[in-house]
Amino acid sequence: MIEEGNEIMKKTLLIILSVAFTTGMFAQKQVRKAVREGNKAYDEQRYGAAQAEYDKALKENASSKEASFNLANTYYKQQRWDDALKEYQHYLTLENEDNQKMSSAWSNMGNTFLKKKANEKAQMQPQGQTPQGGAQQADNLKQSMEAYKNALRLNPKDEETRYNLAVVQKMIKDKEDQQQDQNKDKQDQNKDKQDKQDQNKDQNKDQKQDQKDDKQDQKQDQNQMSQDNMQQILQAIEQDEKETQQRVKEAKAQERKRKNENNRKQNKDW
Repeated sequence: MIEEGNEIMKKTLLIILSVAFTTGMFAQKQVRKAVREGNKAYDEQRYGAAQAEYDKALKENASSKEASFNLANTYYKQQRWDDALKEYQHYLTLENEDNQKMSSAWSNMGNTFLKKKANEKAQMQPQGQTPQGGAQQADNLKQSMEAYKNALRLNPKDEETRYNLAVVQKMIKDKEDQQQDQNKDKQDQNKDKQDKQDQNKDQNKDQKQDQKDDKQDQKQDQNQMSQDNMQQILQAIEQDEKETQQRVKEAKAQERKRKNENNRKQNKDW
């Protein structure tokens, strides 16, 4: 009786393991299928459809690295900057082995912060009110800089990210210089008030006004330089994305050609 009971338990355990294995294999197939469909939609620039497929894959397997990374890219394409940043961060909790892939995620985060900075003006409210996002927006440039630094720590050979970092650092310095000039202007204004009783106040006022006009021109030049630098980066990012999509299409075309040739050879041998 004991031996018969053991046999029944063994058979039951084998059935349970077999069902679990079959279910797991089916789930993996569903994830791979959803990712493939998402990639196809992404290549066709149907980003809403791609997002739906990647979401489907992540519901089946929340640890799918490919689905997570591609979903973040899809959010980026839809200009959903905060969602993209959140998903890149989620991806970095999954990927801890491939330095190049982690570097790419950090670099994309740097691009996303830069895009947020470029769109700050569109988020400005009527004059006298602060822009939406407040202090967080003020940090977008610095967060972009830190993301690029993290990318380069993982992949020091990434020259494109190195260039982006240098430009962002220049923009931050220009902004800090501008703030220092503004503070100095305030100090000069306070000093002007104390000199109101000076007999030569009109002459001094004219001279200081000329100096302020010169400083204002310099500030405008610096702001224009910063904007030009940022536009250069954004244009370079867009061009790189187009080139990447073209390389993916060419690679897929080569793969289809190779498969067709293999099929013809197999049919001939048969």
